[in-house]
Amino acid sequence: MKKDKHLILRGSNYSLKRRVPVEYHSVDDREVVWISLDTDSLVLAREKSQDVWKAHIAGWEARLAGESEDATQHFETAKALADAKGIQYLPVTQVADLPIEDLLKRIESIGLHRDEPDTAQAGAALGAVDVPKLTISEALGEYWDLTKDRIMEKSPDQVRRWKNPRIKAVKNFTKLISDKPIAEITRDDMLAFRAWWLMRVEVEGRDAGTANKDFIHFGSVLKTVNDLKRLGLNLPVDGLLLAEGKKKSRPQFTTDWIKTKLLAPGALDGLDVEARTIFLGMVNTGARPSELANLRPEHIILDHDYPYIRIAPVNRQLKSKNAERVIPLVGVSLDAMQQCPGGFPTYRDNPTLSDVTNAYLTKNGLRETPKHVVYSLRHSFEERLRRAKIDERLRAELFGHTYAREKYGEPKLDELTEALQIVAI
Repeated sequence: MKKDKHLILRGSNYSLKRRVPVEYHSVDDREVVWISLDTDSLVLAREKSQDVWKAHIAGWEARLAGESEDATQHFETAKALADAKGIQYLPVTQVADLPIEDLLKRIESIGLHRDEPDTAQAGAALGAVDVPKLTISEALGEYWDLTKDRIMEKSPDQVRRWKNPRIKAVKNFTKLISDKPIAEITRDDMLAFRAWWLMRVEVEGRDAGTANKDFIHFGSVLKTVNDLKRLGLNLPVDGLLLAEGKKKSRPQFTTDWIKTKLLAPGALDGLDVEARTIFLGMVNTGARPSELANLRPEHIILDHDYPYIRIAPVNRQLKSKNAERVIPLVGVSLDAMQQCPGGFPTYRDNPTLSDVTNAYLTKNGLRETPKHVVYSLRHSFEERLRRAKIDERLRAELFGHTYAREKYGEPKLDELTEALQIVAI
């Protein structure tokens, strides 16, 4: 049959016979290659032949690329050749530690080129190709490409907020030490970075948690690149965290402050209608400002026996899988939402919302203390639920938190509404 014209029975096993494509003659001067498929079954030979031929094509492509003088290209070539041989590329130091049978398998995989051991294949099999001198800033660029899967469901603003702390960590390190090749980062470099942060914590009063985030993000960037690009480096980026001590409790507006100050006649009139509605919507829902700002019209249900909002991932990623939820609307939050049934296009995926509202609270003396911010309404709502001894399962449902205990049926909308009416303002 025509489809089997390249499969030749030689002795008891089938081989694949193919002409070497013209474009690869510079790296393989044979006219024809014979590749044993190690099977006497025509069916299996058909199945194996496609993968075997693809591996040969990959090997030729890698050897063509290997003629480049670029160190990164040479390293990628070595990995591609190793993949084509069905082995994982490892640095020479790790190859030397392999069991003897694995080492022999690698040596046996090295083919001939013009009757001599193929140097490109030997370098790939035995890890003799030097790791490219990728600088820290170059590693950050590689990191964005390697982690595209982590931002697929994020909105543009969420992507910006995800990238910024990693950019900051790299910037802090390179400004203090240098933008050196990641293979040359020493333990002394990392300890100097830690000492710099410790000084800022002690002298400038910076938060130890902020320092630890820098260590974590910087280490994550380098380890991800090292792992996914199979560089095989021993990176000295662990064991740097500072003791954070007891976490400070988050401020919350007291119920009296909400009633007498925030809800005083005219107190919020200077806020634009969308920002004001979101702010008041938080009072009896505890939803995050960004969750409310990104509500679509179909998620604001007012013509229902139990009006509610639905927090759902639309062109953005929620805080966690449990954050998708429904929250009944009661009290001032219900009244407010009736002002914006179509949602909040001004602040949708817009990071300025909290800044605008916090600035207004400051200007008009509406902060209970200087540490109180918009987000304090969420903590006030949580505290009212706790003081009212609302069932822990219902509280978890309303806040989108994980509920550790076994569930006995999902809370109904009427059940959630009844709980909220107890604490509603």
